[in-house]
Amino acid sequence: MLERLESDFRNLAPSVDFCSLRFVRTRRNGLSVRQDVPQPIHRSEDAGVMVTVMHAGGLGYGATSDLTAGGIRAAVEKAVQWASRTAGRSVVDFRTVDMPQPIGEYTGPCGTPWDATSLPDKFDLLMSLSRRLKTNDKIVDWRADMAHGEMETLYLTATGGRVHQHIRVTAPHLRVTASEGAEAQSRSFGGGAYCHQGGLEVLDQFGFNDAPETVADEALALLAADNCPAGEMDILLAPDQMILQIHESIGHPLELDRILGDERNYAGTSFVTLDMIGNYRYGSELLNVTFDPSRPEQLASYGYDDDGLAATREYVIKGGILLRALGGTISQARAGAEGVANSRADTWNRPPVDRMANLNVEPGSSSFDEMVASINRGVYMKTNRSWSIDDSRNKFQFGCEWGRLIENGKLTRLVKNPNYRGISATFWRSLSAVGNKDTFEVLGTTNCGKAEPNQMMFVAHASPACVFAGVDVFGGA
Repeated sequence: MLERLESDFRNLAPSVDFCSLRFVRTRRNGLSVRQDVPQPIHRSEDAGVMVTVMHAGGLGYGATSDLTAGGIRAAVEKAVQWASRTAGRSVVDFRTVDMPQPIGEYTGPCGTPWDATSLPDKFDLLMSLSRRLKTNDKIVDWRADMAHGEMETLYLTATGGRVHQHIRVTAPHLRVTASEGAEAQSRSFGGGAYCHQGGLEVLDQFGFNDAPETVADEALALLAADNCPAGEMDILLAPDQMILQIHESIGHPLELDRILGDERNYAGTSFVTLDMIGNYRYGSELLNVTFDPSRPEQLASYGYDDDGLAATREYVIKGGILLRALGGTISQARAGAEGVANSRADTWNRPPVDRMANLNVEPGSSSFDEMVASINRGVYMKTNRSWSIDDSRNKFQFGCEWGRLIENGKLTRLVKNPNYRGISATFWRSLSAVGNKDTFEVLGTTNCGKAEPNQMMFVAHASPACVFAGVDVFGGA
């Protein structure tokens, strides 16, 4: 089919400044057992193409799930019509944009394919894990889930560009809620952050089969724990909370289309401005952040973005200084600034927009024990459970599932409902220690929302544990 699509597109491509076709085929599977009861299976398959045309300064799209020559012809005609209508009326003169003409392939890892194990065997595994989660009558809700997705894309340009990519992702999850009287506490398996590219081997990479009793025991322990104390103190954030901190207060603020104002009506703007790029102190000198598509297991690794730009590892922040924003080919041309290959769409009927992908805090030199020993009064927090941030991605308040006090350089009592707040523009400057490779974890999320119409995208963050000094901490529900 891909050969036929390519042949049809080459024959039908119009005489314009630029024309591309992006084919996307997705397959998704979701399995769940809740309270030892198998839930309805979620399964979907979808395929279609989007044609992009730039001509005389205008831009147009035409998308269709009709993959015949007639369907492609109609999509081409629609894209040409919209390019004609927007010429001279757009915020952007698309004649100034030099689109890539890529040739390449990318295939993500897959050790054990999803279909290598039968559906009954997958449910048997989830049922076994579910039963192990119910360790006590105080556990009132529990579930075991796993999801798998597969995406195949073909990107073509009328002048000979061709990129074929194939990616598979797997995400296991466990969650327990324990209750006693008016008190309820939940504990999850990584907060949904345990997801990698690959097949069923991902379950073993995260220790899925070994986790139920630990998740249950921690939920029960939280019921009896004291509430997190309030005050200004140091916090030590585990990687499964760091990924939320990176995502909300570095990732979204640095998306270049947001900085340019494209998201203003929907999700807000950014406290970051174009004149900050290259000189702004985003964090302490310990902060080093990379856009890194080179880790094959990481959820948002790929060879080329959806506008055909080759993806390479780039420092976004180095030594605390902001070096570049997260913008693809079109946004880079608009802003006159360097970016990265992160113009991405979640399916065939959505246009690519600037999306963070693998955005990672690089490891430092501190061991976990050294970071704990450096704190006189503080809290070690794990696993995000709530977040709130303003529409310029600046003032934030985040909550975690699990905490332990740090007193005089030692981990002491378990505490529940640990929360903290801060301001993105200054918070990262309080970074006082960065964990070494032994504390580093590669994590991700499958459901980052952005754009109008909304797009749900895979993004990923890898991070060590990190210490932040003098943070406003508080307890609460």
